[in-house]
Amino acid sequence: MNKFLIAGLVFFLLSGCSLFEEEHQQMNKNAQQLAAEGAASFMNEDYADAVKAYTDLKDWYPFSQYAILAELKIADAHFHLEAYPEAIAAYENFEKMHPKNEAVPYIINQIAMCWFNQIDTIDRDATPAKNAMAEFERLIRLFPDSEYSQEALVHIDACIDNMVSHELYVANFYNKTKKYEAALKRYQYIVENYAGTDQSQIALEKIPKVSEHIKAVESDNEKK
Repeated sequence: MNKFLIAGLVFFLLSGCSLFEEEHQQMNKNAQQLAAEGAASFMNEDYADAVKAYTDLKDWYPFSQYAILAELKIADAHFHLEAYPEAIAAYENFEKMHPKNEAVPYIINQIAMCWFNQIDTIDRDATPAKNAMAEFERLIRLFPDSEYSQEALVHIDACIDNMVSHELYVANFYNKTKKYEAALKRYQYIVENYAGTDQSQIALEKIPKVSEHIKAVESDNEKK
């Protein structure tokens, strides 16, 4: 029995030593080596490996000249992996830690694109479109001359289209299910907040008919 315990203990210690030696060998890489590994992985589209190399660089050499680059590339790698929540968190942390960095316009645009790429069909929650639009508007407000601001205008139009289409979808659903008061409020909201859109014109045309339904229902209730 003791022999088995001793053998197990020796195996455990040897395994521990092996892991320690492997980690020690990795830590023997300097910041420049880790930056090169991260860059090579990124160029080869091995984004998960890039995240690991850049994370090691950031953790082991936080005061290195490559540390800020590592923070940015970690966020970019998450973006390419379509791990958008992780990318947003990394970009936001970068902006928080380096608010004067020249990459901030790019960072804001990337945050916006993380949300933009999550925009779904009009029957789904429009929160990604709303958040994307808010970030694109922030970009234009803070950096109107940025190369990203002009393209942001196009993306804002797409966000608006998704948002108003979602509102119209919900309004039509209420109308179809005879929840006329709820439908009327939605149609009116569209007309008031999205004037000039095709959806606004559709909503405007729906309002008289829905109002008639509401009056008919009220009249029936009075008779009862």
